[in-house]
Amino acid sequence: MNRLVELIEAGRLADLETQSRELLDRHPNSAPGWQMLGIALTRQGKDASQAWQTACRLLPNDAGTHVNAGNASARLGRLEDAVASYRRALALSADLAEAHQNLGRALLELGRIEEAAASCRRALELNPRYAQAHATLGNAWLLLGRLEDAAASYAQALEIEPEFSETHHNLGNALRGLGKLEEAAASYRRALQIEPQFAEAHVNLGIAQRLQGRTAEAQASCRRALALDPRSAAAYAALADASADLGRFDEAQELFERVISIEPQSPEAWSGLARLRTMTLADAAWLAQAQRIADRPLPPRREAALRYAIGKYFDDVRDFDQAFLSFRRANELAKQHRMPHDRRQLTRVVDRMIRLYDPAWLARTRKHALESPRPVLIVGMLRSGTTLAEQILASHPAVFGAGELRFWSGVSEAYQWSEAESGGALLRKLAEDYLALLHDLSNGAPRVVDKMPTNFAFLGLIHAALPNARIIHMQRNPLDTCLSIYCQHFEATASYANDLEDLAHYYREYLRLVRHWRSMLPGEVVLEVPYEGLVADPERWSRAMVQFVGLPWDPRCLDFHATERPVITASQRQVRQKITPSSVGRWRNYEKFLGPLLDLMESEV
Repeated sequence: MNRLVELIEAGRLADLETQSRELLDRHPNSAPGWQMLGIALTRQGKDASQAWQTACRLLPNDAGTHVNAGNASARLGRLEDAVASYRRALALSADLAEAHQNLGRALLELGRIEEAAASCRRALELNPRYAQAHATLGNAWLLLGRLEDAAASYAQALEIEPEFSETHHNLGNALRGLGKLEEAAASYRRALQIEPQFAEAHVNLGIAQRLQGRTAEAQASCRRALALDPRSAAAYAALADASADLGRFDEAQELFERVISIEPQSPEAWSGLARLRTMTLADAAWLAQAQRIADRPLPPRREAALRYAIGKYFDDVRDFDQAFLSFRRANELAKQHRMPHDRRQLTRVVDRMIRLYDPAWLARTRKHALESPRPVLIVGMLRSGTTLAEQILASHPAVFGAGELRFWSGVSEAYQWSEAESGGALLRKLAEDYLALLHDLSNGAPRVVDKMPTNFAFLGLIHAALPNARIIHMQRNPLDTCLSIYCQHFEATASYANDLEDLAHYYREYLRLVRHWRSMLPGEVVLEVPYEGLVADPERWSRAMVQFVGLPWDPRCLDFHATERPVITASQRQVRQKITPSSVGRWRNYEKFLGPLLDLMESEV
């Protein structure tokens, strides 16, 4: 037996297998012999399950042997067998951290996520420095939509084992879900530094780059993934999305069809096809296949994407009852991987912002401001026309459309409060950093548009830092706005989007904050643009916006649909078309379903 141990230590696994078999030929009931054979087979990547099962029969009270048997079953995908082995091990020795962690991993693969999280937490109670348990717990939180918790667990794992490429990659996924795209990209890059051949990390880096508006870089990352894995359906799907951003819808369709040739049941590809055009009754074959896939057992996130697309189909063909049923199902699924909306917390945040950012604070901080007229911010609720306004302005030769920059939302809450309470000592640095970002993106354009809608939350801070920045506030019928949010599948969005009552609450808090900014900001820095007015009279309001940002009129602004630039939002198809009134008053098609929203009609922005 000592000889076999020496072979393990020397890494001579083939010799270990041979000599273990010779020992078992002579002593078939040698439990140590079966254990040695199990080790030899496991470390060579061979099927070791029979060896460990035999060892368990001979050593029924040895917890470690049951753990190894579970590991062998898990490697073969026999997850229920693995769970049974881990539970037997824990019945014998409840303090085995490895058994709790491995049980958690198997439960996670079986979709029993809450149980998996509980097992990982128990492993960490026994061994707080267990990196793999932190990482597996992070995976559980990610699937449960607890993205902040997931990121924290991954960070703890990496503090212990900083060279774990998969954990860096998964941290990137959590950060991307939180909208922290720059940090997500950094995590993917770190994973690739450790493991350059990590095809999935290349794909997800590409997705993060696309969401940042770095379309060429995103395409390059996806092509690198395809060089490593020519049948990467995820890479082709990401390339399809990038082509759609550029208005190349035929090219996007070909790429989604390529995904389907690799993965015929891909929810992402089938839902992607529906986003490329208006569906008609002639697309009945698409609908039948989409419904077949959606009715299969799918993870909630993947089914949700398809349910939104099915809802769009029914909306396009004007079967509004079926459309709403699909949208409601999609939103119920989306809730399963997002944190619940905390209405009380949102109200407290708005209360505090109104209290801290007042006219007296603004007067105190003016001495720290920078006077650049370059920034133009387009704000409002999601789906209020911000993309249309940006596309109009970005068609002017003196304007660069930067898309949705996450600079202001990336300022931490603590930084905001310290800024308000300290009288503005950090404002100049904030202004300098923002202007540097605009410079890096825009290649010298006199005006740069940041159309992050949720910047409405930071208007006091933005004006204090950059008093010459111009702010265009898009207003749209509240029911049309909220319905459009509810019917839209977002890559990453706030928790309020999936529930009509939450939407109504969020909209009221948005109104409350906007009214506060209006009461304290000079009238000349904010232009209120009604979406319905822009649709009804595009030239009048386009001229008003161009004049407001201090530029001479250019007729290309009326041909915005012909402007070639990436458009990454859900409006990527609409802004490639001339303005039509079809989206005005759309809520009436769904009036009977919109109970919690109907009172918003009495709200005035």
